[in-house]
Amino acid sequence: MQRELFGIEHKLFREAVAGFLDREVVSFHGEWEKDGIVPRDVWAKAGEAGILGLGVPDEFGGSGTDDFRFNAVVTEEVCRVQASGLGFALQNDVVAPYLVGLGTDEQKRRWLPGFAAGTLITAIAMTEPGAGSDLQGIRTTAVRDGDHYVLNGQKTFITNGINADLVIVAARTDPDAGAHGISLIAVERDTPGFERGRNLDKVGLKAQDTAELYFADARVPAANLIGEPDRGFAHLMDNLPQERLSIAVSAVAAAELMIAQTVEYCKNRTAFGRPIGSFQNTRFVLAELATEADIARTYVDRAIVLLNRGELAADDAAKAKWWTSELCNKVMDRCLQLHGGYGYMMEYPVAKAWQDARIQSIFGGTTEIMKEIVGRSLGL
Repeated sequence: MQRELFGIEHKLFREAVAGFLDREVVSFHGEWEKDGIVPRDVWAKAGEAGILGLGVPDEFGGSGTDDFRFNAVVTEEVCRVQASGLGFALQNDVVAPYLVGLGTDEQKRRWLPGFAAGTLITAIAMTEPGAGSDLQGIRTTAVRDGDHYVLNGQKTFITNGINADLVIVAARTDPDAGAHGISLIAVERDTPGFERGRNLDKVGLKAQDTAELYFADARVPAANLIGEPDRGFAHLMDNLPQERLSIAVSAVAAAELMIAQTVEYCKNRTAFGRPIGSFQNTRFVLAELATEADIARTYVDRAIVLLNRGELAADDAAKAKWWTSELCNKVMDRCLQLHGGYGYMMEYPVAKAWQDARIQSIFGGTTEIMKEIVGRSLGL
Protein backbone atom coordinates (compact mmCIF):
# COMPACT_ATOMS: atom_id res chain seq x y z
CA MET A 1 0.00 0.00 0.00
CA GLN A 2 1.25 3.47 -0.86
CA ARG A 3 2.50 5.43 2.13
CA GLU A 4 1.53 9.05 2.70
CA LEU A 5 3.61 9.70 5.80
CA PHE A 6 6.64 11.46 4.37
CA GLY A 7 7.25 14.77 2.62
CA ILE A 8 10.02 15.77 0.23
CA GLU A 9 12.32 16.73 3.12
CA HIS A 10 12.05 13.20 4.53
CA LYS A 11 12.75 11.65 1.13
CA LEU A 12 15.88 13.78 0.73
CA PHE A 13 16.97 12.85 4.25
CA ARG A 14 16.40 9.17 3.42
CA GLU A 15 18.73 9.47 0.43
CA ALA A 16 21.40 11.02 2.65
CA VAL A 17 21.04 8.30 5.31
CA ALA A 18 21.11 5.56 2.67
CA GLY A 19 24.26 7.04 1.15
CA PHE A 20 25.97 7.19 4.55
CA LEU A 21 25.11 3.57 5.32
CA ASP A 22 26.26 2.36 1.92
CA ARG A 23 29.58 4.21 2.29
CA GLU A 24 30.40 3.78 5.96
CA VAL A 25 28.57 0.70 7.22
CA VAL A 26 27.59 -2.00 4.73
CA SER A 27 31.07 -3.24 3.84
CA PHE A 28 32.26 -3.28 7.46
CA HIS A 29 29.31 -4.61 9.42
CA GLY A 30 30.39 -8.23 9.12
CA GLU A 31 33.68 -7.43 10.85
CA TRP A 32 31.86 -5.51 13.56
CA GLU A 33 29.73 -8.59 14.21
CA LYS A 34 32.89 -10.61 14.77
CA ASP A 35 34.24 -7.89 17.08
CA GLY A 36 30.96 -7.54 18.95
CA ILE A 37 31.01 -3.75 18.75
CA VAL A 38 30.72 -0.83 16.33
CA PRO A 39 33.80 1.46 16.28
CA ARG A 40 33.32 4.88 17.86
CA ASP A 41 34.47 6.70 14.74
CA VAL A 42 31.33 5.49 12.95
CA TRP A 43 29.27 7.38 15.51
CA ALA A 44 31.27 10.55 14.85
CA LYS A 45 30.77 10.13 11.10
CA ALA A 46 27.04 9.69 11.67
CA GLY A 47 27.05 12.90 13.68
CA GLU A 48 28.78 14.73 10.85
CA ALA A 49 26.15 13.39 8.45
CA GLY A 50 23.32 14.77 10.60
CA ILE A 51 21.98 11.33 11.53
CA LEU A 52 22.31 11.85 15.28
CA GLY A 53 20.76 14.50 17.48
CA LEU A 54 17.30 14.22 15.94
CA GLY A 55 14.97 16.24 18.12
CA VAL A 56 17.87 18.14 19.68
CA PRO A 57 17.61 21.96 19.37
CA ASP A 58 19.84 23.41 16.67
CA GLU A 59 21.65 25.60 19.21
CA PHE A 60 23.22 22.38 20.49
CA GLY A 61 24.02 21.02 17.03
CA GLY A 62 20.91 18.90 16.58
CA SER A 63 18.23 18.73 13.91
CA GLY A 64 16.22 21.52 15.48
CA THR A 65 12.95 19.77 14.70
CA ASP A 66 10.98 17.35 16.82
CA ASP A 67 9.56 15.28 13.95
CA PHE A 68 9.68 11.54 14.58
CA ARG A 69 9.36 10.86 10.87
CA PHE A 70 13.07 11.61 10.55
CA ASN A 71 13.77 9.08 13.30
CA ALA A 72 11.69 6.53 11.43
CA VAL A 73 13.70 7.15 8.25
CA VAL A 74 16.96 6.36 10.06
CA THR A 75 15.53 3.18 11.56
CA GLU A 76 14.08 1.98 8.27
CA GLU A 77 17.29 2.57 6.35
CA VAL A 78 19.36 0.81 9.02
CA CYS A 79 16.98 -2.15 8.71
CA ARG A 80 17.27 -2.02 4.91
CA VAL A 81 20.97 -2.89 5.09
CA GLN A 82 20.56 -5.15 8.16
CA ALA A 83 23.01 -2.99 10.14
CA SER A 84 21.62 -4.26 13.43
CA GLY A 85 24.75 -3.30 15.37
CA LEU A 86 24.11 0.42 15.10
CA GLY A 87 22.69 1.84 18.33
CA PHE A 88 21.51 5.05 16.68
CA ALA A 89 17.83 4.44 17.51
CA LEU A 90 18.66 4.17 21.19
CA GLN A 91 20.45 7.52 21.04
CA ASN A 92 17.83 9.34 18.95
CA ASP A 93 14.56 7.71 19.95
CA VAL A 94 15.08 6.59 23.54
CA VAL A 95 17.66 8.78 25.27
CA ALA A 96 17.10 12.10 23.49
CA PRO A 97 13.68 12.78 25.07
CA TYR A 98 15.15 12.50 28.56
CA LEU A 99 17.99 14.94 27.90
CA VAL A 100 15.96 17.37 25.79
CA GLY A 101 12.70 17.21 27.71
CA LEU A 102 13.96 16.80 31.27
CA GLY A 103 17.52 18.12 31.22
CA THR A 104 18.48 21.40 32.87
CA ASP A 105 20.03 24.19 30.81
CA GLU A 106 23.43 23.28 32.23
CA GLN A 107 22.99 19.60 31.38
CA LYS A 108 21.95 20.43 27.84
CA ARG A 109 24.98 22.65 27.32
CA ARG A 110 27.25 19.98 28.76
CA TRP A 111 25.96 16.92 26.94
CA LEU A 112 23.85 17.70 23.88
CA PRO A 113 26.59 19.06 21.55
CA GLY A 114 28.57 15.82 21.87
CA PHE A 115 25.35 13.81 21.71
CA ALA A 116 24.50 15.33 18.32
CA ALA A 117 28.08 15.11 17.07
CA GLY A 118 28.38 11.41 17.91
CA THR A 119 31.33 11.99 20.24
CA LEU A 120 29.15 11.34 23.29
CA ILE A 121 27.42 7.96 23.11
CA THR A 122 24.55 7.30 25.48
CA ALA A 123 22.67 4.42 27.07
CA ILE A 124 19.79 3.99 29.48
CA ALA A 125 20.05 1.43 32.28
CA MET A 126 16.75 0.10 33.59
CA THR A 127 17.01 -3.70 33.51
CA GLU A 128 18.64 -5.58 36.37
CA PRO A 129 19.33 -9.30 36.89
CA GLY A 130 16.19 -9.49 39.02
CA ALA A 131 14.09 -6.76 37.41
CA GLY A 132 13.31 -6.69 33.71
CA SER A 133 9.80 -5.74 32.63
CA ASP A 134 8.92 -5.15 36.31
CA LEU A 135 10.58 -1.75 36.74
CA GLN A 136 9.11 -1.41 40.22
CA GLY A 137 11.46 -4.23 41.25
CA ILE A 138 14.59 -2.12 40.72
CA ARG A 139 17.10 -2.61 43.54
CA THR A 140 19.95 -0.32 42.49
CA THR A 141 20.09 2.46 45.08
CA ALA A 142 21.14 6.10 44.99
CA VAL A 143 21.62 7.68 48.41
CA ARG A 144 21.99 11.44 48.67
CA ASP A 145 25.24 12.47 50.35
CA GLY A 146 25.70 16.22 50.27
CA ASP A 147 26.18 17.33 46.68
CA HIS A 148 26.37 13.76 45.39
CA TYR A 149 24.39 10.58 45.01
CA VAL A 150 26.11 7.33 45.98
CA LEU A 151 25.06 4.54 43.63
CA ASN A 152 25.19 0.83 44.39
CA GLY A 153 23.80 -1.96 42.26
CA GLN A 154 23.96 -3.80 38.97
CA LYS A 155 22.36 -3.41 35.55
CA THR A 156 22.31 -5.87 32.67
CA PHE A 157 21.40 -6.15 28.96
CA ILE A 158 22.37 -2.49 28.48
CA THR A 159 22.52 -1.52 24.79
CA ASN A 160 25.55 0.68 23.96
CA GLY A 161 26.85 -0.38 27.36
CA ILE A 162 30.50 -0.66 26.34
CA ASN A 163 30.67 2.43 24.14
CA ALA A 164 28.51 4.67 26.32
CA ASP A 165 29.99 7.89 27.70
CA LEU A 166 26.78 8.77 29.55
CA VAL A 167 24.33 6.30 31.06
CA ILE A 168 20.94 7.31 32.44
CA VAL A 169 20.50 4.99 35.42
CA ALA A 170 17.17 4.20 37.06
CA ALA A 171 17.89 3.91 40.78
CA ARG A 172 15.88 3.76 43.97
CA THR A 173 16.22 7.00 45.94
CA ASP A 174 13.41 6.28 48.42
CA PRO A 175 13.46 2.63 49.49
CA ASP A 176 10.00 2.78 51.06
CA ALA A 177 8.07 4.49 48.27
CA GLY A 178 7.74 1.72 45.69
CA ALA A 179 7.37 3.08 42.16
CA HIS A 180 7.32 6.59 43.60
CA GLY A 181 10.86 6.26 44.98
CA ILE A 182 12.83 5.91 41.72
CA SER A 183 15.01 8.62 40.19
CA LEU A 184 17.00 8.94 36.97
CA ILE A 185 20.66 9.83 37.35
CA ALA A 186 23.16 10.37 34.52
CA VAL A 187 26.45 8.60 35.17
CA GLU A 188 29.49 9.67 33.16
CA ARG A 189 32.12 7.30 31.82
CA ASP A 190 34.96 8.02 34.26
CA THR A 191 32.89 8.08 37.45
CA PRO A 192 34.82 6.28 40.25
CA GLY A 193 32.99 3.12 41.28
CA PHE A 194 31.32 2.69 37.87
CA GLU A 195 32.56 -0.39 36.02
CA ARG A 196 31.48 -2.31 32.94
CA GLY A 197 31.23 -6.06 32.90
CA ARG A 198 31.09 -8.36 29.91
CA ASN A 199 30.11 -7.45 26.41
CA LEU A 200 27.35 -10.04 26.38
CA ASP A 201 27.27 -12.86 23.81
CA LYS A 202 23.77 -12.74 22.31
CA VAL A 203 21.72 -14.87 19.93
CA GLY A 204 21.51 -11.98 17.46
CA LEU A 205 22.44 -8.30 17.13
CA LYS A 206 26.03 -9.49 17.23
CA ALA A 207 27.65 -6.13 16.42
CA GLN A 208 25.68 -4.26 19.08
CA ASP A 209 27.56 -3.86 22.35
CA THR A 210 25.30 -5.02 25.18
CA ALA A 211 26.85 -4.96 28.61
CA GLU A 212 26.56 -5.52 32.32
CA LEU A 213 27.13 -2.40 34.43
CA TYR A 214 28.22 -2.26 38.07
CA PHE A 215 28.05 0.54 40.62
CA ALA A 216 30.01 0.23 43.85
CA ASP A 217 29.78 3.42 45.93
CA ALA A 218 29.86 5.39 42.68
CA ARG A 219 29.68 9.08 43.57
CA VAL A 220 27.67 11.05 41.03
CA PRO A 221 27.08 14.80 41.30
CA ALA A 222 23.53 15.64 42.35
CA ALA A 223 23.52 18.01 39.39
CA ASN A 224 23.32 14.89 37.18
CA LEU A 225 19.77 14.15 38.31
CA ILE A 226 17.51 13.90 35.25
CA GLY A 227 14.06 15.33 35.89
CA GLU A 228 12.59 15.43 39.37
CA PRO A 229 13.73 13.36 42.35
CA ASP A 230 11.58 10.29 43.04
CA ARG A 231 9.70 10.89 39.77
CA GLY A 232 11.83 8.57 37.66
CA PHE A 233 9.12 5.95 37.20
CA ALA A 234 6.70 8.58 35.92
CA HIS A 235 9.38 9.94 33.56
CA LEU A 236 9.97 6.41 32.23
CA MET A 237 6.24 5.86 31.69
CA ASP A 238 6.02 9.16 29.80
CA ASN A 239 8.83 8.21 27.40
CA LEU A 240 8.31 4.47 26.95
CA PRO A 241 5.59 4.90 24.28
CA GLN A 242 8.14 6.50 21.92
CA GLU A 243 10.65 3.74 22.65
CA ARG A 244 8.04 1.10 21.91
CA LEU A 245 6.99 2.83 18.71
CA SER A 246 10.65 2.89 17.65
CA ILE A 247 10.78 -0.89 18.09
CA ALA A 248 7.59 -1.24 16.05
CA VAL A 249 9.10 0.83 13.24
CA SER A 250 12.13 -1.47 13.10
CA ALA A 251 10.00 -4.62 13.35
CA VAL A 252 7.86 -3.68 10.34
CA ALA A 253 10.84 -2.48 8.29
CA ALA A 254 12.73 -5.72 8.95
CA ALA A 255 9.67 -7.79 8.06
CA GLU A 256 9.08 -5.90 4.82
CA LEU A 257 12.70 -6.34 3.78
CA MET A 258 12.65 -10.08 4.33
CA ILE A 259 9.33 -10.56 2.57
CA ALA A 260 10.71 -8.75 -0.49
CA GLN A 261 13.91 -10.80 -0.46
CA THR A 262 12.00 -14.05 -0.04
CA VAL A 263 9.69 -13.23 -2.94
CA GLU A 264 12.73 -12.81 -5.17
CA TYR A 265 14.25 -16.04 -3.85
CA CYS A 266 11.04 -17.93 -4.58
CA LYS A 267 10.94 -16.60 -8.13
CA ASN A 268 14.41 -17.98 -8.86
CA ARG A 269 14.67 -21.13 -6.73
CA THR A 270 13.28 -24.18 -8.52
CA ALA A 271 11.93 -27.49 -7.25
CA PHE A 272 10.28 -30.26 -9.26
CA GLY A 273 11.13 -28.37 -12.43
CA ARG A 274 9.51 -25.02 -11.64
CA PRO A 275 10.03 -21.97 -9.41
CA ILE A 276 8.90 -22.63 -5.84
CA GLY A 277 6.93 -19.38 -6.01
CA SER A 278 4.56 -21.06 -8.44
CA PHE A 279 3.34 -23.50 -5.77
CA GLN A 280 0.09 -22.50 -4.11
CA ASN A 281 1.45 -22.95 -0.59
CA THR A 282 4.31 -20.56 -1.26
CA ARG A 283 2.00 -17.96 -2.80
CA PHE A 284 -0.45 -18.22 0.08
CA VAL A 285 2.24 -17.91 2.76
CA LEU A 286 3.76 -14.84 1.13
CA ALA A 287 0.33 -13.34 0.44
CA GLU A 288 -0.52 -13.68 4.14
CA LEU A 289 2.76 -12.14 5.26
CA ALA A 290 2.57 -9.27 2.77
CA THR A 291 -0.98 -8.46 3.86
CA GLU A 292 -0.15 -8.48 7.56
CA ALA A 293 2.94 -6.36 7.01
CA ASP A 294 0.88 -3.79 5.08
CA ILE A 295 -1.71 -3.62 7.84
CA ALA A 296 1.02 -3.29 10.47
CA ARG A 297 2.72 -0.55 8.47
CA THR A 298 -0.54 1.40 8.26
CA TYR A 299 -1.03 1.24 12.05
CA VAL A 300 2.57 2.22 12.77
CA ASP A 301 2.48 5.15 10.35
CA ARG A 302 -0.68 6.38 12.08
CA ALA A 303 1.02 6.02 15.46
CA ILE A 304 3.90 8.19 14.22
CA VAL A 305 1.42 10.92 13.27
CA LEU A 306 -0.15 10.73 16.73
CA LEU A 307 3.24 10.82 18.43
CA ASN A 308 4.16 13.97 16.51
CA ARG A 309 0.94 15.54 17.77
CA GLY A 310 1.62 14.46 21.35
CA GLU A 311 -1.42 12.17 21.27
CA LEU A 312 0.04 8.65 21.21
CA ALA A 313 -1.50 6.78 24.14
CA ALA A 314 0.52 4.22 26.10
CA ASP A 315 -1.88 1.40 25.23
CA ASP A 316 -1.76 2.23 21.52
CA ALA A 317 2.05 2.14 21.62
CA ALA A 318 1.86 -1.18 23.46
CA LYS A 319 -0.45 -2.58 20.76
CA ALA A 320 1.99 -1.48 18.07
CA LYS A 321 4.97 -2.94 19.89
CA TRP A 322 3.60 -6.39 20.67
CA TRP A 323 1.79 -6.95 17.38
CA THR A 324 4.62 -5.88 15.10
CA SER A 325 7.34 -7.66 17.05
CA GLU A 326 5.38 -10.91 17.03
CA LEU A 327 4.68 -10.42 13.33
CA CYS A 328 8.38 -9.81 12.68
CA ASN A 329 9.27 -13.12 14.29
CA LYS A 330 6.53 -14.89 12.33
CA VAL A 331 7.78 -13.39 9.07
CA MET A 332 11.39 -14.41 9.72
CA ASP A 333 10.38 -17.94 10.64
CA ARG A 334 8.14 -18.43 7.60
CA CYS A 335 10.64 -16.85 5.22
CA LEU A 336 13.45 -19.01 6.56
CA GLN A 337 11.25 -22.07 6.01
CA LEU A 338 10.66 -21.04 2.39
CA HIS A 339 14.43 -20.85 1.89
CA GLY A 340 14.73 -24.48 2.93
CA GLY A 341 18.21 -25.62 3.98
CA TYR A 342 19.77 -22.46 2.61
CA GLY A 343 17.77 -20.45 5.13
CA TYR A 344 19.76 -22.10 7.90
CA MET A 345 23.04 -20.92 6.41
CA MET A 346 24.45 -17.67 7.81
CA GLU A 347 25.56 -16.58 4.33
CA TYR A 348 21.89 -15.99 3.51
CA PRO A 349 20.40 -12.75 4.90
CA VAL A 350 17.30 -14.53 6.19
CA ALA A 351 19.36 -16.45 8.77
CA LYS A 352 20.76 -13.25 10.28
CA ALA A 353 17.31 -11.63 10.14
CA TRP A 354 15.83 -14.60 12.00
CA GLN A 355 18.46 -14.30 14.74
CA ASP A 356 18.20 -10.52 15.06
CA ALA A 357 14.40 -10.52 15.21
CA ARG A 358 14.03 -12.78 18.22
CA ILE A 359 14.70 -10.01 20.73
CA GLN A 360 11.91 -7.82 19.34
CA SER A 361 9.20 -9.39 21.49
CA ILE A 362 11.39 -9.15 24.62
CA PHE A 363 13.16 -5.79 24.88
CA GLY A 364 11.28 -2.57 25.47
CA GLY A 365 8.71 -4.59 27.41
CA THR A 366 7.78 -8.18 26.63
CA THR A 367 4.73 -9.13 24.62
CA GLU A 368 3.10 -10.31 27.83
CA ILE A 369 3.63 -6.93 29.52
CA MET A 370 2.30 -5.12 26.44
CA LYS A 371 -0.86 -7.21 26.55
CA GLU A 372 -1.20 -6.42 30.25
CA ILE A 373 -1.06 -2.69 29.45
CA VAL A 374 -3.68 -3.10 26.75
CA GLY A 375 -5.85 -5.25 29.00
CA ARG A 376 -5.80 -2.68 31.79
CA SER A 377 -6.75 0.04 29.29
CA LEU A 378 -9.94 -1.95 28.70
CA GLY A 379 -10.79 -1.69 32.38
CA LEU A 380 -9.96 -5.30 33.10
